[in-house]
Amino acid sequence: MTELNLKKLFFVFACIMSSVFITVAQDWANLNRFREENAKLGPARTCDDRVVFMGNSITEGWINLVPEFFADRSYINRGISGQTTPQMLIRFRQDVLNLWPKVVVILAGTNDIAGNTGPSTLEMIEDNIHSMAELAKAHGIQVVLCSVLPAYDYPWRTGLEPAPRIVELNKRLNKYAGTHGVVYCDFFQAMADERNGLPEELSGDGVHPNKAGYTIMAPIVENAIARALLMWEEFK
Repeated sequence: MTELNLKKLFFVFACIMSSVFITVAQDWANLNRFREENAKLGPARTCDDRVVFMGNSITEGWINLVPEFFADRSYINRGISGQTTPQMLIRFRQDVLNLWPKVVVILAGTNDIAGNTGPSTLEMIEDNIHSMAELAKAHGIQVVLCSVLPAYDYPWRTGLEPAPRIVELNKRLNKYAGTHGVVYCDFFQAMADERNGLPEELSGDGVHPNKAGYTIMAPIVENAIARALLMWEEFK
């Protein structure tokens, strides 16, 4: 291959990679992920107890590992692996508000602590979660605010020692819920081991629940949803 052809080949490759990068960058919050599914959903009826689960890979993994939990219920899973709270906030309108559920279950924050989209303080995480909760409340949607699941370390970014930050963030989320008419869903206390991590019997990597982990989580979140639905009836 001549030097000229090599230069042409490199130029074409560079153009393709630039196009891919631009496409990904333009959909930083992954707004296209559920666009078609959202369009196919019929309008919510007042008799439907529609609930949207907003989250990251822990939420997405729930429907992948335990699809029967979402079957034959008005539960809509809108979890996207790897996402942080600023990404969720950007897509909150199309993936939650525009679906008009009675309740939204927000499970978020661990990827922020892991630094998936850059460094985040606890205050930054709080701000994004508070904004999602306030948007929901402003649209008549009751909020279930979940604790961040325990994690002693992140396998994709080791050495961050996330456990103390998760404990502190959960304290703040619990306090916010208690003072803002929001239901707090405490997974942490039921799942944490002596290191404030996720034990092996509940997770393969110390971060993401397995079926046994989701089995513990299911009745906890169902109880929280039931409480939120009662609040929706009171304030409708």
